Amino acid sequence: MVTNVTSLTRSGLSDFLVQRISAVIMALYTFVVLGFFVANPALSHATLSGFFASTPMLLFSTAMVFSTAAHAWIGMWTIGTDYIRDHYFGRHSTAFRMVYQAGCLILIFVYVVWALQLFWSL
Repeated sequence: MVTNVTSLTRSGLSDFLVQRISAVIMALYTFVVLGFFVANPALSHATLSGFFASTPMLLFSTAMVFSTAAHAWIGMWTIGTDYIRDHYFGRHSTAFRMVYQAGCLILIFVYVVWALQLFWSL
């Protein structure tokens, strides 16, 4: 069982479920956006802005942003805990892993803030 404080849910099963559910949300979002582009071949800026400014798309976009963040954090945490170990990095592996995880967390935070600002400022 995952007991590390930097794990998203502190449970391997919960992390697994969050990873899978977030992947489904991201896939659905991709299909919806691609479907919109296919259904509107003569797309104008006004049509595209109206589509993304609609309340359902704003909420769906917000869910997609948070899903991407959760999905990325679990994936990057798994990579960090699997590959930044004493065997490879010696006795400083914990420090390297914490720097790596802090960097990932900062990048994910910037992504979330930037994406939400982009979607909600239309």
